[in-house]
Amino acid sequence: MKRLILVLSLAALAAAPLLAGAKGSLTGEYVEARTAEVFTGGCIMNSEAETVGKQAVLAWKVDRGSFNGIQLDGLSIVAAVAGDRNLGMQEMGGEKPTVRSAMYVDARANSAQQLALVAMANELSNGLVGTIVQVTPTPIQFADHGTEIQVSAGHVSLDVNKHLTHDPSCGAMQWFHPLAQVDGAAMGVAAQHMFVGPSLGTKWSDPNKRSAFFGTFSY
Repeated sequence: MKRLILVLSLAALAAAPLLAGAKGSLTGEYVEARTAEVFTGGCIMNSEAETVGKQAVLAWKVDRGSFNGIQLDGLSIVAAVAGDRNLGMQEMGGEKPTVRSAMYVDARANSAQQLALVAMANELSNGLVGTIVQVTPTPIQFADHGTEIQVSAGHVSLDVNKHLTHDPSCGAMQWFHPLAQVDGAAMGVAAQHMFVGPSLGTKWSDPNKRSAFFGTFSY
C-alpha cells in the first residue's frame, strides 16, 4: 500500500505543472531545521560549510485552503530530506545538491489529500524534496505554543525555540534563507532536531543549534 501511495505521489508531482491553473490558495504555518547553523560566525561556517547542513526537516500545517482543487484545512505534512552536500550550497555559490526525502503525510488525510499534500510540499520547497523514496501516512503533531513550535511525525521530532540570541562573536551573521517559501521568516533555535528512519540511509540528531526558521506561508 505504501509503495502504491509513493508511485501515485510521484505521478502527481510530475503532473503538477499541468495543473498550475488549478492550484488554488493556501495559508498556514511552517517550520524547518537543518544540520547547519543558519546564524553563526564566519570562522565556523568557513570550516564547516562542506561537511554540515546535508540534512533537514521541513514541516507545514495548513490552516485553510486547497491545492490542486483538494481541500486541506487543518492537515499537515513533514519532510525529512538528505542531500549529498550542504542544502544551502547554492547560496554560497556552489552546485545544487542531489536530495532524497521521506515524506510523512497526515494520517487523517484521504488518498487525494495525501497526494495534494506531497505536491504542495514539492511546490512550496521549490522542488527541494528531490527524489521521494518513501511516503508514509502517520499521526502528526504540529503545535505552536507561542514561544516554541513542536512537531512530531513518525521518525521525526522537532522542537524549535522562537527566541534566538544574536551573539556577535566571530562576526556572527545570517548565512542562509529558508528552504521553502515563508512569509515573515524568523530564525530560531532547534532544541530538538531528529530523524531516525531507515529510508534515507542516514540518521541525525542535531539539538541546541541556531539552525531553524519559522513563519507563515501563503500560496
